[in-house]
Formats: sequence, structure tokens, C-alpha cells
Amino acid sequence: MLSRVADAIHWMCRAVERADNVARFIEVNHVFALDLPSGVSEQWEPLVNITSDNKWFTEHYGVPTRKNVIEFLVCDPDYLSSIYSCVRAARENARSVRDALSSEVWENLNRFYLLVKEETGRGADAVAENLDLLAEVKREAHLFFGSFDRTMSHGEAWQFGRLGEMLERADKTSRILDVKYFHLLPSVRDVGGPLDESEWAAILRSVGGLEMYRRRYRRISPEKAIEFLVLDREFPRSIFFCLNQAETSLRAIGGTPSGQFSNEAEQQLGQLHSQFAFAGAQNIMNNGLHEFLDRFQLQLNGVGDAIHETYFATQPTT
Repeated sequence: MLSRVADAIHWMCRAVERADNVARFIEVNHVFALDLPSGVSEQWEPLVNITSDNKWFTEHYGVPTRKNVIEFLVCDPDYLSSIYSCVRAARENARSVRDALSSEVWENLNRFYLLVKEETGRGADAVAENLDLLAEVKREAHLFFGSFDRTMSHGEAWQFGRLGEMLERADKTSRILDVKYFHLLPSVRDVGGPLDESEWAAILRSVGGLEMYRRRYRRISPEKAIEFLVLDREFPRSIFFCLNQAETSLRAIGGTPSGQFSNEAEQQLGQLHSQFAFAGAQNIMNNGLHEFLDRFQLQLNGVGDAIHETYFATQPTT
């Protein structure tokens, strides 16, 4: 297939997945704020920290208040990772390759865009006062990926979209975990206490995994929560699961058997996947969860660059 079409479908799915996860970032931080003891102010700076766009935020908004951060992450048409910008970009990518998509995929995405455009057009104050838009964003993302999986032939176009979805989800699961790192507890004594446990429960709930976690581990503990969200083989939002699915799609695109690689992208993703296959939650915690996630995000960016150079970048003719 044309690299232009593959690129558009890949980034269409990445953009929808990113919008879904940004909604989850805000939701989990909002729950954290509700659980804080009286007298402790809300913390919205963690959401700016995990974007790695602190400089951009400071230049345009200054202080990370509730309204400023929500406008930044939800409504801002100039910030490329805001929910509005992501859904707009996904729709533009879909429009450029309309003939490669099913009618259901296009209709769901177009409806998603019109919904977000209308709601964000009310202004950041209205969105910050009533966060119902976040639930609608998650619901529309589910509908989009449901139609993408059920109405598209699972050929190259689908594999490129699935690859983008899984890479984006792996990255954003790591950043949701980083919300916990950047969110400071009122006191060191609260680590392992009821407030700490409620925050881990909020993180698990934000990725739709609280029930599945309790079915496996019962009681919530930091080590088990990290094991579930980072290393679990079956939960579809764990980092390991996403890397496994992404590697499967990448190999299907290149026609490469398991255990081999035919390009730089397959080699880098295979190496990253192997690191997680032999990692342990206790070892991750001992060496620092934030440092582990930060290193992973850099490696995942390298995989994305390699995929771009292999499949999407314009190659000179000889």
C-alpha cells in the first residue's frame, strides 16, 4: 500500500488513542483531588509534568491551575496533544484516505470530532466545571476502535492502525503511572496508607482495570499494581501486552517470522519487548519506577522514529 495511506491510518489511530488517554489523565487527577484531606490544595501540575511540555505550558498559561490545565489538555487548538487537536488531526487523516476506510469508521470519527468541537467551543470554564466530556471522549474512542476492528479487513491498513494504537497506548499507560509519581502525598507517612491505596485504585479504575486487578490480586499494593499495569500478559492496557501486539502487527506488515528482524524498526521493538518479558515488578521499584518509565518512553520514541524511517519517510529513487 502507499506509504501516504499507511502513515495517515497509523496516525489516525494514534491520535484517537491519545485523546482517550488524555481524558483518562485528567480523570485520575480529578479523583486524586477529591480524595485529598481537607486543607490540602488540588495538584494540577503533575498533568503538565507528564506531557513533557512544561516550557510550552509556562509560556502560554503560566500557573498550572485547574482551569489552565484543562484548557491546555482539552480545548487548546494550538497544542497538538490536546483532546480537540488530537480528534481534529485524526479526522483530517481519515478524510485524506477516506476510500481506504469503512463507512462506519468514518462516521464514528466524524461524529466524535463534531461532539468534541461543540463541547470545547463552550470554553474551558464550562469544561472544567463539568467533566462529563471526559466520559464521552472515552466512549467515542471505544466506538471508533470497535468499528475499526469489526468493519475493516485485517490487512496492511488495519495492521498499521493497530500498530499505532498499541504504541500510543503503551506510552500513555506509562504516563498514567507517572501521574502517581508526580502527585505528592501530604506526608511520607501516607505511603502504603488508605490515601495511597485509594490513589492506586484511581489509577487502575482510570484504565478500566480495577475489577480485573481485584480478580487476580484482591488487595491493592503498589508492587502488584505496577506488575499488573506494566508486565501483565493478558490485560489489554498493560505495557507488555501493548508491546506484544505492536510487535505482532509490525512483523505481519514486514512478513518477518518470529525471532528474526528485517529492518531497524523490528529490531528495536523486539529488543524493547524482550526487556519487559524478563522484567520484575520488585526490580522496577528498587531501581525507581519513574526512571524506568522515563527510559521506556525514550526507547519507544526511538521505535516510532525507526517505523517512520522504514515505512513512511520519502525514499530517494535510484
